[in-house]
Amino acid sequence: MSKAKQRSRRTFLKATGVAAVGLVVGVVVTRDRSAPFSKSASAFEPDAFLQITPDNVINFFLPQSEMGQGIYTGLVTLVAEELDVVPEAIQVHHAKAHAAFANPEFGMQATGGSTSMLGRYLPMRQAGANARAQLLAAAALQLDAPVTDLATRDGSIVHGTRSYPYGDFATAAAKGEAIDDAPLKPAAQFRYIGKEGPRLDAAAKSDGSAQFGIDIELPDMHRAVLVRSPVIGGAPIRANIDVVTEMPGVTDVVSIFNGVAVVAEQYWQAKQAADVLEVEWELPSPLKDYSSASIRAEFAAALEAEEGNDVEQEGEGAAALASASQVVEATYWAPYLAHATMEPMNCVARIADGECEVWTGTQSPAMARGLAALHAGLPKRKVQIYSTFLGGGFGRRAAPDYVAEAVAIARESGKTIQLVWSREDDMRHGYYRCASLTRMSAGLDDNGRLRTWAVKAVGPATMPYALDDMLDSMLPAAMPDGMVDWVSKLGYGFLGEVVMDPPSVEGFLADYDAPNKQLHHVVRDPGLRLGFWRSVGHSFSGFFKESFMDELALAANRDPVEFRLAHTANNPRLTKVIKKVAEVSNWGGAIEAGRQRGFAAHTSYGSAVAQVAEVSVANDRIKVEKVYCAVECGLPVNPDIIKANIESAVIYGMSAALYGDITIKDGAVQQGNFHDYPVL
Repeated sequence: MSKAKQRSRRTFLKATGVAAVGLVVGVVVTRDRSAPFSKSASAFEPDAFLQITPDNVINFFLPQSEMGQGIYTGLVTLVAEELDVVPEAIQVHHAKAHAAFANPEFGMQATGGSTSMLGRYLPMRQAGANARAQLLAAAALQLDAPVTDLATRDGSIVHGTRSYPYGDFATAAAKGEAIDDAPLKPAAQFRYIGKEGPRLDAAAKSDGSAQFGIDIELPDMHRAVLVRSPVIGGAPIRANIDVVTEMPGVTDVVSIFNGVAVVAEQYWQAKQAADVLEVEWELPSPLKDYSSASIRAEFAAALEAEEGNDVEQEGEGAAALASASQVVEATYWAPYLAHATMEPMNCVARIADGECEVWTGTQSPAMARGLAALHAGLPKRKVQIYSTFLGGGFGRRAAPDYVAEAVAIARESGKTIQLVWSREDDMRHGYYRCASLTRMSAGLDDNGRLRTWAVKAVGPATMPYALDDMLDSMLPAAMPDGMVDWVSKLGYGFLGEVVMDPPSVEGFLADYDAPNKQLHHVVRDPGLRLGFWRSVGHSFSGFFKESFMDELALAANRDPVEFRLAHTANNPRLTKVIKKVAEVSNWGGAIEAGRQRGFAAHTSYGSAVAQVAEVSVANDRIKVEKVYCAVECGLPVNPDIIKANIESAVIYGMSAALYGDITIKDGAVQQGNFHDYPVL
């Protein structure tokens, strides 16, 4: 990549707050006392995350969204370790939208990109250590004893043979001098970090007391169902509103920016009325003219044409193929995919007395707040987001379009609105994993070693869609709507064309050694809305890359594991997991009759992973018998949660590989529910 293009990408990432995953960020603990829900003037609030009350209640305000990945437990573990309390003793609250809770990796309050632990590991430990040091200082004054004579144990200050709960010193600590740089524990003294422990949200999720967005109930709440264009991006022209308003329970039928909403006393009333609603649409170009076949054909034509951008080059690049002893080529296709979260999108919005309140599960409270302000016609300071548990995110809830819809309906109807997407809404109107058609070319020398690795990929750019939503949420409310829309659309035609679009090209070149490499990308975008699908570009680049490594091993007459290890001299972490999973799976050893093993390894988001799948085929049906997995992710805060994440990833990946396929006809998504988009 040229230096000019490198600078452009960094400038873009910095300007939009989308930090690279590997960025090293300094420890910042925000001392903003306005963020927590303080109920007592005498409570000790050393920062935005912790509150200790005189009656010895320890409150922690969770800055990241818990969507099943375990960050609820992980971050509490970090605080508990340094605060010297049992994790179960801490009461956890979902943080409101507030600048104090900005993700250090993004510069805004958001959960994604596997950054929660990366960005919060040191700051959360520091928050706990600072609070403990301030409590010790307050106790020393109150007990008239040197700090060196005091210790802490399980939420108490210990002085000689007596112990006192932290709450006894909360008021004094609140008045004391702030401590920002208390020393952290050495790893040898860890009691909780690195140890398996129960998930702190397990009981609530088992007994039903955990509150998800779809569980919200308010006394004055009405339900809404939104009828959207069959082609994403269409606008309503006219509808048979008079017929629908006469149906039982219906109170309002309102038109908003992307559809017509039916408001009723109960959800089923709104749903039945929405089924009767007939809407004439202005369909968007060019998407309305596309089908899956025409998209594939357009990508294939672009693959053969000399166009696009060289994203990265090392050595002689693709030109070195001419001197290779053997050239191997393969072309791979990855379809559009839906997120298919178990809890469909939903949001509760209320606009009253010049303020807007929103209850929802979102990966991006900051963006949700900005979009709510835009559609409520209010300044951001008049908008509050109350976060809940998320019934699955996988990147889908990073885009708070459903928040914008609920707020717009609330504004037009004048009612408190709960908007719930049906499964069909969720499948046909989401943000999709981009499709990609990619040709991999490699040159081997006389010894079967990889000398040249060249990639040409064709597909849409994902970041313009994220930038569109981000700018809509960030631009000042005083700007005219037309200007906001114009500015937010600047990324289309720029990202991927002028500046690299990271999600389109990540993961193709990094893992294996070759003196000559080249990555070329051609943007082709029919206009289907794109989002950050779990692992984003790595979801297809890893699949393509590892499938191709098997092709190369076959061409070189080498064992797939042996061939990979011969090309990981500069990737010791990947070498480690390749060797480990080969060992535990007994790679190369005896295997049950009728079964075969497959191998893959990949590095992304700070972790190196290798897997062996043991598969059988009977009556033309594939059965995955067993999957072995080795992960190098750094220090594990809770190993059991990491195992659960990997098991989830295996199931999610198998669903995509075996069944996942979003198809398009006349611009509309054809799949509607789990009968035609199966999930394991």
